[in-house]
Amino acid sequence: MPAMTEPKLISGNSNRPLAHAIARRMSMHRGMNVSPVDARVERFNDQEIFVEVFDNVRGEDMYIIQSTSNPANDNLMELLIMTDALRRSSASRITAVIPYFGYARQDRRAKARTPISAKLVANLLTEAGVDRVLTLDLHATQIQGFFDIPVDNLYAAPIFALDIKHNFKGRMDDVMVVSPDVGGVARAREIAQRIGAPMAIVDKRREKAGEIAEMTVIGEVSGKTCIIVDDICDTAGTLVKAAQLLVDHGATEVHAYITHGVLSGPAVERVSKSVMKSLVITDSIGQTEAVRACDGIRIVPTAPMFAQAILNIWNGTSVSSLFELDTLGPIYEGLYSGG
Repeated sequence: MPAMTEPKLISGNSNRPLAHAIARRMSMHRGMNVSPVDARVERFNDQEIFVEVFDNVRGEDMYIIQSTSNPANDNLMELLIMTDALRRSSASRITAVIPYFGYARQDRRAKARTPISAKLVANLLTEAGVDRVLTLDLHATQIQGFFDIPVDNLYAAPIFALDIKHNFKGRMDDVMVVSPDVGGVARAREIAQRIGAPMAIVDKRREKAGEIAEMTVIGEVSGKTCIIVDDICDTAGTLVKAAQLLVDHGATEVHAYITHGVLSGPAVERVSKSVMKSLVITDSIGQTEAVRACDGIRIVPTAPMFAQAILNIWNGTSVSSLFELDTLGPIYEGLYSGG
């Protein structure tokens, strides 16, 4: 088997701009051109997925960049079929780089006779031939245990901390981090500790799925610049209501930092009409033109972090080092210099 000389990328159709951005960052780090291998991922007339890899990948260390976002089923099948194509082409190792891990919200049996879809997806990826998974902000960290292969779960918290310190410079004393529900307290607490800010919680109670009966604020938010922190924003209904509740309780400004901007249905319209000053998301999901055109939504890049994580995996060095600002800061120096 030939020695592995360089990590090689291959991209599905879910988020090609992110794949090319990762390739550009890796090119900067390596001092040589890194680009996704030449391949086609297409549909037959009946919408069956067809994959053909044109470059030789025998013995290579391959990284498939593919979010399993909307359309989740199509993008998941692309990932599985690309894995099969690489495995049958004698790739040495296949790492699935999944910036947004779909089906992660179905991580347990909340009611009788319901599936644990996250576990099923983990089984599918493993059986297809994935050797390792690299992802970002899993909805539930225990999903890592659904796999019998290594899983590296990156966190957006260090990037968000850099962004907050940069954009709220000079008024950090007024900043308060808010968790939109009790389940997100750990995520909010991590950012609060990183930026040295206090924390509050919005407690919501549901009478039935999709309908919030009551929301209350735990903590004193009057006169504060509130920053809501969460991992997923889907239709933005809960987020917008939480923002309004904080303003009603005396918050001077409300901003939101959400890792995965699913932003389906009326989400963009709700955000644009809400009391929120800004919604910050990452580029883990390829966004629509409506999202990019919305003045109230800003997208921060994850390519620098993913590129460094891929290189660390390839080199056999620490991925968890990227959780620290001392390590991640220089990677984002051009974006947050002086922050």
